[in-house]
Amino acid sequence: MDFAFYITAFVTLFVVIDPIGLAPLFVALTKGMAPQQRRAIGVRALLISAVLLTLFGVFGEAVLGFAGISMAAFRIAGGILLFLTALDMLFERRTQRRQGQAADSTDDPSVFPLATPLIAGPGAIATMILLTGQTGGDLAALVLVLLVLGSVLLLTFALFLAAGVLERALGDVGVNVVTRLLGMLLAALSVQFVVDGVTALLPVWGRS
Repeated sequence: MDFAFYITAFVTLFVVIDPIGLAPLFVALTKGMAPQQRRAIGVRALLISAVLLTLFGVFGEAVLGFAGISMAAFRIAGGILLFLTALDMLFERRTQRRQGQAADSTDDPSVFPLATPLIAGPGAIATMILLTGQTGGDLAALVLVLLVLGSVLLLTFALFLAAGVLERALGDVGVNVVTRLLGMLLAALSVQFVVDGVTALLPVWGRS
């Protein structure tokens, strides 16, 4: 795999997980907690989401094969799912839904709603399966994709720790602008996933 693939993988995971959008929610979910408790919740949430996304990344394609679903078909479905996520970001529905999930959280939000569905949500799971599926079974490429995931999660944790400062620096308008820009980028990436899936299926359709 070339270097551009890993850049695309990083950008896609960053946009789907959306650490900038999660940072204010992390502040709200851990409001009034001591810094040590806040860090512990952030670490626990990221470890759980890392395990979930790694499992889906490593075994997701095998599960698809067992169910008789081709990677090309899943690439199209995943692209559509990511496009819907992009629409949510562009029209603020994603933020409103996340705030609703935050309001419904229990005292310890590390598992729900932080780890899942906010970090390791359907979009992130689909993205991991798509990215690892593009490695073609190359172990080195798979490891590099997992390292890319780890870098995004580490960046998410860093933004969790700096969430209060970030929120004050960007303000509501800044967060909205960044969210919409990321939504546009995700929309373009999701269309590319659909195009790649259709291109892969064209020879199959030609033989039928």
